[in-house]
Amino acid sequence: MTTRRSFLQKVSLAGAAAFLNPSVITSALAQPAKLSKIGIGLFTLREQLTADVKATIAQVASIGYNQVETYYGYPGKYEVKGFWGLEARDFNALLKANGLTSPSGHYNVTEFLSTGDDKVLKSHIETAATVSQKYFVIPALPTDIRTNGTLDDYKRMAAKFNQVAELCQKSGLKLAYHNHNFEFKVQENNLTGYDILLNETEAKLVGFELDIFWAVNAGLNPVDLFKKNPGRYKMFHVKDMDKTDKAVFTEVGSGRIDFRSVFAASKLAGVDYIFTEQDLIKKAPFESITESYNYIKKNLL
Repeated sequence: MTTRRSFLQKVSLAGAAAFLNPSVITSALAQPAKLSKIGIGLFTLREQLTADVKATIAQVASIGYNQVETYYGYPGKYEVKGFWGLEARDFNALLKANGLTSPSGHYNVTEFLSTGDDKVLKSHIETAATVSQKYFVIPALPTDIRTNGTLDDYKRMAAKFNQVAELCQKSGLKLAYHNHNFEFKVQENNLTGYDILLNETEAKLVGFELDIFWAVNAGLNPVDLFKKNPGRYKMFHVKDMDKTDKAVFTEVGSGRIDFRSVFAASKLAGVDYIFTEQDLIKKAPFESITESYNYIKKNLL
């Protein structure tokens, strides 16, 4: 039987061990976070949502998903009125009717990042708050920075992120940034654009949504990222990589990515939410997202 004295002795010994060996702290943190809900990035189902938003949301819920991540204000062929024809309040009601919540949304804020005009940005923040979202996500950087961005460009973006984060905070939201692979290109002084975004944004205001596929595609081990910046990675995009072609997306669990090691370090990462996502699907879409859901539920949570 554990007495109060023996308990305190164990605590003291653990504290001493951590003091003598800092890696003990990292080891203790690198335990699975208490993740129980599985979300899906709705960009995966963009064609189905455009065709019938209500039926698609109902199908997502019937598979077992608990949460959805929206995308909003995308230009070109993905641009839609409101949430696939629904106003924010009506879309929120649709989610509630199906037992779903939306803790995160991607919003196109290119205009603010490029010109500083915050009119559209403020409108998007209001939309996110109306859908009861917790995280407002910048999904990508302007095209010129994506292709030829310098470290100075990334410093400008970091300053912009801090400004967006302050506006989000006023509406009860937190800011996060979603990566692709271009941010990890090594530049001068062995730094990457991603390093700059991490180092020059306010840690209390700006989090990161790690797209695991794109990080691995860039040749990185996600766990190494967590060790370097513990607690900064508030969300995961969980999508797998084809075993023979690293440019091809596939269902979670059927590819080459070692998700078990990534999820084992989820507490170290600081993750709050996970979302399956698959940019391109080669099989029936609902069959695909069911396969990914089942693998995560059985093997990763």
